[in-house]
Amino acid sequence: MFFTEHEEEFANLLIRLGIRKNIAKVLVYLANIGEVSTRQVERGTDLRQPEVSLAMRYLLDRDWVRSYQSHRSSQGRPVKIYNLAKPIADIIGVIEDEKQQEVLQQIKLTKKLREYVC
Repeated sequence: MFFTEHEEEFANLLIRLGIRKNIAKVLVYLANIGEVSTRQVERGTDLRQPEVSLAMRYLLDRDWVRSYQSHRSSQGRPVKIYNLAKPIADIIGVIEDEKQQEVLQQIKLTKKLREYVC
């Protein structure tokens, strides 16, 4: 599975905002697919397992994603299933708030710089 042009643009906007590529791709994939296994994320995003694991760890730490173990068959390891813990609009709102805070901090720093020049 490959991203549509719309999904690719969505991921690229997140990347331009400073979100790491693997995190952006996983976030967009989960927003569009719903519940998925790690292997499905790897295939759907064209990322390697370590990249998906790092992205999932970040998303889980932020409480943007939740996971549970699925015991689909009696043999083998249980499969981890992931889905968004919050609507994608809420996640984008958090990113927006963080970026606004960063801008305000940068403005404060430039004002402080001016004190040294004047």
